[in-house]
Parts: sequence; structure tokens; C-alpha cells
Amino acid sequence: MLCKFYAGFRCFAFLAVAISFCLTGCGTIVATSLNLVEITRFDVRGDEVHMFNEINSKTYDQFLAIHRANPNIRTVVEHDISGSLDDDTMIKLAYYVRKNGLNTKLTASSKVYSGGVDLFLAGVERTIEHGAVIGVHSWSDGFKEASDYPRSAPEHEQNRKYVEDMLGSDDFYWFTIYAAPADSIHRMTESEIERFGLATKPSANRL
Repeated sequence: MLCKFYAGFRCFAFLAVAISFCLTGCGTIVATSLNLVEITRFDVRGDEVHMFNEINSKTYDQFLAIHRANPNIRTVVEHDISGSLDDDTMIKLAYYVRKNGLNTKLTASSKVYSGGVDLFLAGVERTIEHGAVIGVHSWSDGFKEASDYPRSAPEHEQNRKYVEDMLGSDDFYWFTIYAAPADSIHRMTESEIERFGLATKPSANRL
């Protein structure tokens, strides 16, 4: 189970005793217990569900229960999403969002990084208000950076195909892995956001 987290988390889970490797430079080790508890917070407000904190192995089931209880939800509003501790779950949730025709939105104060950005791509309509922070970087498997693998390597395929499915092209995937190393972050510029078509719906609050 591969996972992606702002500041360079990219980890493997090995059965019930997996260890997450943190590549932040400080050498912090994150226990897999973070994937055993609900750390994503949701707040339903009318036809919007507001989302906070990291994405982990519990997030999909949390979201599914909320959506079933609130079928009127049309938009997922991401606030502070620092990344994903479980890419498989993040991608499963993202395909659910797209399949159910939901939109995604970033407010002027939103700060989304890494896997949080990937989830944002799932929206049928994607709104980004001016001031939102979008941070991307490469992934690492604990041994190599994504950019160390040739483009034809199977290690790219899950995330590459996901981006292609959501945006119609995998250009954004290749951009992210060269934008910053796994232990850093690249804050996207307005021109980059426009270049890769991250926003589909103009916001009245966006310059």
C-alpha cells in the first residue's frame, strides 16, 4: 500500500506491522496506527461537504457513509488537506467522487498538498478561489524519487493513469514529479494552475 503525504511522506504498509517512512529530512517515523483511526474530518453544510486534515485508510468509508446519509451533497470543499497516508484509498475515493458527478472546490483560505491536490482533480467541476494554496511534489518509495524511474516504469502507472483519467492528459502528473523532490513542495502559480486546467469553473473570488 503506497501512500503520499505533504513534506515527503511516501510509505509502504507491510501487513499489520508496516512502518511509514518520512522523508522530511528530520527522519521522523510515522507509525501505521495513523491509518487505523479516523483522522479526516467532514462537516456537511447544505449541499456541500467540507473536508479537513489528512486522507487515510478510513477516509473512503467515512465519506461513503456521509454521502449515503446526505445524498443531496453536490460539492466537496477541501480546506487544509496535507496529503494522503494511503494512495489506494485516495484514488478509490476520487473515482467515487467522479462517478457520482460531484464537484470540488478550494476556498480562498484552502491549503491542499500532494494527495489532497490529487483528490481535487476528481471534481466534475473544479473551483479554485483566489488565495488558495496548491502544493505538489514528487513521490518517493523510500529508495528512489519518482523522477529516478524511466517514464515507462510500472511504478508510475497508478498515479499517471489516475491523472489522465481525471484531466484527459497525464501532463500534470509528469509536472508534479519534477516540480519538487519528495521532501519539499512546489506552490503552484496562477499560470501553472491555468496551464494544466485544474479549475473548470471560474470563481467570482478568483482574479
